[in-house]
Amino acid sequence: MRTFSETEKEFIAEHLHQHPSELMLQAKRYPDLPMLELVQQIQARQKAAGKLPSWVANPDVVFPVTLSVEQSSSEATAAFKASLVSGKLLVDLTGGFGVDSLYFAKRFEQVVHVEQNQELQEIAKYNFGLLGADNVHSINTTAQQFLESFESIADVIYLDPARRGGRDEKVHLLEDCEPDILRLLPQLLRKAHTVILKTSPMLDIDLAVEQLGTVAQVWVVALQNECKEVLYFISRAATGEAERHAVNLLASGGMQQLTFTKSQEDQAKVTFADPEAFVYEPNTAILKAGGYRSIAAKYNLHKLHPNSHLYTSSTYVADFPGRAFRCSGTSRYNKKELLPLLPQKKANITVRNFPESVAEIRKKTGIKEGGEVYLFFTTDMHQKPVVLVCRKATA
Repeated sequence: MRTFSETEKEFIAEHLHQHPSELMLQAKRYPDLPMLELVQQIQARQKAAGKLPSWVANPDVVFPVTLSVEQSSSEATAAFKASLVSGKLLVDLTGGFGVDSLYFAKRFEQVVHVEQNQELQEIAKYNFGLLGADNVHSINTTAQQFLESFESIADVIYLDPARRGGRDEKVHLLEDCEPDILRLLPQLLRKAHTVILKTSPMLDIDLAVEQLGTVAQVWVVALQNECKEVLYFISRAATGEAERHAVNLLASGGMQQLTFTKSQEDQAKVTFADPEAFVYEPNTAILKAGGYRSIAAKYNLHKLHPNSHLYTSSTYVADFPGRAFRCSGTSRYNKKELLPLLPQKKANITVRNFPESVAEIRKKTGIKEGGEVYLFFTTDMHQKPVVLVCRKATA
């Protein structure tokens, strides 16, 4: 593994905000520096700036190729994930760059970081020492080889399988990931009290729960309303239905959460209404978790349509876990009717259960992006297309 001299680290810091291709064109100006390696570090740090700020701020941290950085958890999601568990021993069976392992190390007496790529494992091991994670033991081996030689029982085995196929295309189904969690699951459950599986948000939750079997909990985690990952807590001791937790981590450090089971969702009573004074759009974690009826029941809201997943009320719900709007009225999907409502010919457009895309609507109407008006193109309870004209609501 390559570490960097003080001169090289100074170069990285000085050029951190410069475009990598521009730096490579200037390589002849720095004949004594390994420009390709330094530019790769700069590029990786640029990729990681939003998700790993404390790592980027440390000039001694070594970064791997950008793909490994892109596939790693963010500090915020790793810290949240770690907050859900604790114990003596956790095995991170697909350790990668080591972000999750580092945060698990704050909650467990010992963490074993397993990574099959030798260079990536060496980088992670070096960074663990640098960042004070002395209770992480890093091993260069495959997940299956580790399991075959592992004779203890861990409190938790954590996996984040690679979700790229043989042609480097993104895959989502469990059987297409590496390692194959479905094949390894019986062995995993013999060697851990709990198995935590991280999957792509694209994977259907109902299908995953059916395939995995003894799922105790499902955590859908969004970061500032962008759905990042879904976690399945699997245990031989699990009984009954899996609880679904929809969590949205806020920029303020706070959190929005909705918890329900599939049966509770199916049995929740929902009423329907035409748009009232306020309109609500749940955060992405709730939508991914499938809490469409549960959210209406909990906050005493009406739905606009069974499939629109927009909600309404006559009084303002201040703590709604999502976006809230004051609705000034409705319009038909008609350019002549819509444009007089938009003095600047601008609006933020959202499509929910509507036959056309945002791009198609903008092309037909000429409405530009931006402004303070929010237009929701949707279908109402009477099965008719409708446009809700809104502005953000405040208390």
